[in-house]
Amino acid sequence: MLNYIWAGMLLIGIVYALFTGNMEAVSNACLEYAESAVTLCITMAGAMALWVGLMEIAGQAGLIEKFTNKLQPFISFLFPDVPADHPARGYIATNLVANILGLGWACTPAGLKAMEELSALNGNRETASDAMCAFLILNISSLQLIPVNMIVYRTKYGSSNPSGIILPAILATCFSTLAGILYIKMRYGRKNGC
Repeated sequence: MLNYIWAGMLLIGIVYALFTGNMEAVSNACLEYAESAVTLCITMAGAMALWVGLMEIAGQAGLIEKFTNKLQPFISFLFPDVPADHPARGYIATNLVANILGLGWACTPAGLKAMEELSALNGNRETASDAMCAFLILNISSLQLIPVNMIVYRTKYGSSNPSGIILPAILATCFSTLAGILYIKMRYGRKNGC
């Protein structure tokens, strides 16, 4: 559906430019922003390589595993239906660690594996389980200590203080994550009759 909306907006813009005599401006803007998009992708690929490399080093040094172990009480608190030795817990923790470090692209594979494992636990595959919904809420709220993407975007587009976004991002994601956790616990509490 979203593809149709974008295609419709592009078509309306081109038709409008055609009727108002601005087709040359549209053509020039298309070429200019196509170049800008490629440049941004290359910049983001460099930042991604740096941070994914640092995550790999941290993983090989055992830091990710230690952080994952520290998160297990939190995971037990939020996902009481997931058994303690289930692989979904490791994927959930890895996803949370990557999100906290602001590595959205690095948390996606762990998030997909976590959902796959939570789906295997789900007896009714027609609807998502409470654990699946809780994980989705937690993943969307996404507590971030280092908003890597935003810092790279701000650097690329000439911000005088690219890291000035860190404190507002921490505050915003703390509140969104807290709201998500409260909702999850209220939902579990209502279901269990608490």
